Amino acid sequence: MEDYIVRPIGVVRSALKEAADAPKQGALTGQEAEIVVDPAVLPALDGLDRGKGKIIVICWMHRADRGRLKVHPQGREELPERGVFSTRSPHRPNPVSLHTVTLLSIEGNVLRVRGMDAIDGTPVVDIKNHSPELDG
Repeated sequence: MEDYIVRPIGVVRSALKEAADAPKQGALTGQEAEIVVDPAVLPALDGLDRGKGKIIVICWMHRADRGRLKVHPQGREELPERGVFSTRSPHRPNPVSLHTVTLLSIEGNVLRVRGMDAIDGTPVVDIKNHSPELDG
């Protein structure tokens, strides 16, 4: 198999410092965070503010255990282990995460969002518009 290179386009800035602090489903919370985008990709944000609604943030869960193939769902030890592909656990062979968040504002290269459950310092690898009617 080929190796693939994924480069971060930004980083999450959040009050959540440890995985244990993060909610299991950020979209169900009012947790706010910032996404600081690399100035080199700033032109890619053009038009995003038209949506002022939901966006999808794709992150690389850099602290995940890539060797874990089974987990207790939602970290609940009383539940039997299941394969990671049947869960939303960050622990998986390729720890990519999807976050559907509400875009609150864009100021320069900083996006303010609500509903993010990634911890501070999490690399952002892509941002996608959630509104199909705005696709280009």
